Amino acid sequence: MGEICRLEELGLPRMIVANGKRMFPCPVCAAPREVRLTKKNKPYVVCDPCGIQVFIRGPAGIAAFDRLVDRASGEDLWTRLHEMERRYYLKCPKCGCRFWIDPELVKTSIFDGSLQGFRCPQEDCGATVAWGEKQ
Repeated sequence: MGEICRLEELGLPRMIVANGKRMFPCPVCAAPREVRLTKKNKPYVVCDPCGIQVFIRGPAGIAAFDRLVDRASGEDLWTRLHEMERRYYLKCPKCGCRFWIDPELVKTSIFDGSLQGFRCPQEDCGATVAWGEKQ
């Protein structure tokens, strides 16, 4: 709760979620991550499962980041990200690998060129995830 108090003292806006903390999606896995503050009151985001840290530096960058966090709350960013993940983050039925769709993974019909799905990116798998199937 100390970080929230410091944010309000600085006059910074905050995005509130159920646990009362500012949240922002991880740029790799899109999972909600807490926005923390450094000792110098600069925001940063850490995603331990992905192994990334994002530090926001400079007044212009911090202001732009805060606008993003605020807009995420107003536009229901979490619902949009969940919908994007449902549509574009596929799971291979054979090996269980999860992957984002990519033009390089497209599999088309040799007869009419229609989209059949996306090839699993695992080298030894060879399975295709059909486009439009519920994941």
